Amino acid sequence: MSKLKDQGCWLIGTCLGLGLAPIAPGSFGALLGVVYYVVVAWFAPVAWHGWLLAAGLVLSTWATIALGPWAERYFRVKDSKNFVTDEVVGYLFTVLLYRTENIWATAIIGFFVARIVDIAKIPPARRLEKLPAGWGVVADDLLGSVYAALLLHLARWMWPDLLGHAPQWLF
Repeated sequence: MSKLKDQGCWLIGTCLGLGLAPIAPGSFGALLGVVYYVVVAWFAPVAWHGWLLAAGLVLSTWATIALGPWAERYFRVKDSKNFVTDEVVGYLFTVLLYRTENIWATAIIGFFVARIVDIAKIPPARRLEKLPAGWGVVADDLLGSVYAALLLHLARWMWPDLLGHAPQWLF
């Protein structure tokens, strides 16, 4: 692989270097997803939010799967803590499944719930990590996003004033 291509893979795979944070690299990597969500929610017409989040989700999922084999070779370990595009996937899928009109509540609470669920690895998430290369890296995050969104919907039902009103659905 050429040095330039390797650098491009490194830049994407570490989410612009955020995945190199000395503590919680996955959480730092997920911040790229938070920034993307906030930009979409703040600047795009509401009718486009779901579509743009879905496009970001598809792109980051594709990048994770495509770069999975590269990351294993480069970092010399399966699912390196520094390869964090899957954390962006997890966050974007969570906010695609759960959004409210309160951009900041969705961004912040969605981030923390998505990260806690991802770290907790609620079954069968750990088993999904055994899938080959990029598939194993991303599958547990997709499942975790479903769990996180369900928890957020439950919490919103229980405490609507805390999490915002009128949940927005997928599109």
